[in-house]
Amino acid sequence: MTPTARHLIAAAALAVPLAAAASYVHREEAREFAREMSDAHGFDVTELYAVLNRARHEQKVIELIRPPATPAERSWQRYRARFLDGKRIEGGVAFWRQHRDTVRRASAEFGVPEEVIVAIIGVETFYGRHTGNFETVSALATLAFDYPPRAPLFRRELEQLLLLAREQRRDPFSYYGSYAGAVGYPQFLPSSVRHYAVDFDGDGRIDFDASPADAIGSVANYLSTHGWQAGQPVAEPARLAPGTAAQALVDAGIDPSLAPETLTEAGVTRLDGSPAAATATLVDLITPNADTEYWLGYRNFYVITRYNRSSFYAMAVFQLAEALRRANGE
Repeated sequence: MTPTARHLIAAAALAVPLAAAASYVHREEAREFAREMSDAHGFDVTELYAVLNRARHEQKVIELIRPPATPAERSWQRYRARFLDGKRIEGGVAFWRQHRDTVRRASAEFGVPEEVIVAIIGVETFYGRHTGNFETVSALATLAFDYPPRAPLFRRELEQLLLLAREQRRDPFSYYGSYAGAVGYPQFLPSSVRHYAVDFDGDGRIDFDASPADAIGSVANYLSTHGWQAGQPVAEPARLAPGTAAQALVDAGIDPSLAPETLTEAGVTRLDGSPAAATATLVDLITPNADTEYWLGYRNFYVITRYNRSSFYAMAVFQLAEALRRANGE
């Protein structure tokens, strides 16, 4: 962009009357963000002002991210039903078979089972069918400047998006995704795209909108980088002896820290009565008016929670992966 063009864009941005502005260019915290980006990363401030002028407040984003006034009871059975149905299993098998060579190569290179790679994409976007239609700059600007509870996080993600757009030589307004700024088949936030995405189809660029191969390789790389242990278990049902103080064990946290002997002494074993296969966490899958399911979650279960920090999420991925493996005859 020529200096003259940049000047005209900046002038147009500053010409918007403050009272009528629907953009962020007149907001002091947004202008401070632009100056910080210029100092830290060498961006032209006038270009950033033009971006802030074009970005729009998205009230729907605020509505979607804000916790409900009366939170619904957590229900594992209800959550599970969203992802463990016939359509998602059939769609996963079809996706896996369509991209069999790519999935196999990613699994071999990064040590993550094929079915787990496919299941992550299945849970996140129904194999690329539902990637979101929020314009990402505006979604992140809305959260960065109009949602104080998590503003620092989303300000960093807006920073990462602008860096990503510069690296990929893309218009920052060409990115679309979830209301929280996650993009493409694997729903990576911009920071994750920059740190974990790989050009797995070898075309010289990373494209989560049109390249399932890049998504497949990137999901595998993400899990591998976060400590996936090849050939090791993910989770298995637990058996609790009568009187087991389960809540104290659950409260030890999602990061596996309970040695097999500790669990056995507390009354927790595998279904056959043998000790846990490795250091584990005790996972409680709660459903109102039903017995709680207890599972032993191993290191690989924890790694899945690095993608989404929820035991429900990790168990849905694991169980979908197992269902896909069986349906695919693996």
